[in-house]
Amino acid sequence: MTGWRHTASPSRTFLATAIGACLVAGCGVLPGDSEGSGQTLTVMTFAPEDTKATNMPGMTGMAKAYERWVNSKGGLGGRKLRVLTCNENNTPSGAADCARKAIDEKAVAVVGSYSQHGRAFMAPLEAEGIPFIGGYGVSSEEFQSVLSYPVNGGQPVLLAGAGHQLGRACDQVALVRPDTLAGDSMPILLNAGLKANKMAEASDILAAEDSADLSAQAREALAGTTASAAAGSKDKEKDKAKSCVTAVLGERTETFFDAFRRADSQNKKPQISSVLGSVSQSLVDRTGGRESPFEGAFLTSWYPVAGDPLWEPMRKVIADHAFGDDGVDPADSGTQTTWIAYTVLNEVVKGFKPDETITARKVTRSLNRADAVSTGGLTPDLSWRYQDMRAVAGFPRIVNGRVTFQVVQAGRLVAQEGEQTMDMTATLEQAPRAA
Repeated sequence: MTGWRHTASPSRTFLATAIGACLVAGCGVLPGDSEGSGQTLTVMTFAPEDTKATNMPGMTGMAKAYERWVNSKGGLGGRKLRVLTCNENNTPSGAADCARKAIDEKAVAVVGSYSQHGRAFMAPLEAEGIPFIGGYGVSSEEFQSVLSYPVNGGQPVLLAGAGHQLGRACDQVALVRPDTLAGDSMPILLNAGLKANKMAEASDILAAEDSADLSAQAREALAGTTASAAAGSKDKEKDKAKSCVTAVLGERTETFFDAFRRADSQNKKPQISSVLGSVSQSLVDRTGGRESPFEGAFLTSWYPVAGDPLWEPMRKVIADHAFGDDGVDPADSGTQTTWIAYTVLNEVVKGFKPDETITARKVTRSLNRADAVSTGGLTPDLSWRYQDMRAVAGFPRIVNGRVTFQVVQAGRLVAQEGEQTMDMTATLEQAPRAA
């Protein structure tokens, strides 16, 4: 043994020293990976949790489940994925703090996140060249910033789609929405869909975002539907004499419809409606399933219904890697959006050479130049090149205007019979500027 030590070549000595140093430093090479660069890719997902308004714990939960799953498979292109999560608290300062944390941790992207405070988080990310991939779509900046890469049409297409859905069934619509900057665009967007069906504009009813008592808004909405029904009954030429109420209040949507049901003492039961994110399968289950007050409600979504086989890969990842996190609901639109956003990230990383170091600016360049990215049929193939931008006032980066129409039937969210998937881009192009 002593003789072997003395005769070891300098190259072997150098190799052993280098390997030892790498092990101590933690170079990040994954087990079984002989081709990856050894780089650890850091990304962030942020969303509000434990607030008095909208909460999206499924988004950060899905991100961590994706991290565990992809690393168990060897990472992204041989690179270990490190997912940071952040609670943005539904406040501008919280959103800005999350963006600064992403910068401090040298994240190459923010992926699958939720915040209505686009001004607060986009400016810091833009300054550092960090792309924002697959946001939930609740802030207008997500469809304006050149560093935002949306995977759905956000609130604009949902509301325009809701207008289309209601315009085919109602003679009058009341909209109950939050009294916030994000909420101010809602009437314009809903009315775009109504106008396309030759409908009058919806009445606009405002509610405090964190209000626990929405009985006044319920009475106002019910008064409008009662008056409309009376007028409709006198006009025998009308094809539609059904009044409709749509509420888009996030987690407060349940609070509103509970108050609305109590206010409807005459049991007139006007058609109710909302959008995915404000109403979900878990909400229907929690409020009675087949006996839920949401039975028969109209809903619009960006994606196929939760029972579609296209979601099976996501369901398996949740089952195997979410470790019993009840917040990660495969039927939740936030969870679904985060899954799609990470699918995009995965596809983008495949375009880099195995030994290439990936940076935020390189990810941005790849997104700007790449051919259409497949999401496995959950959305149209996505591309964010200049020629893919749309002539939608205030929302030029809506590259996916698709909506699906759903209804709560026997306690389940199912595709609405007779309604096909529809692209709302043309409808939005005719709408006034909403942001």
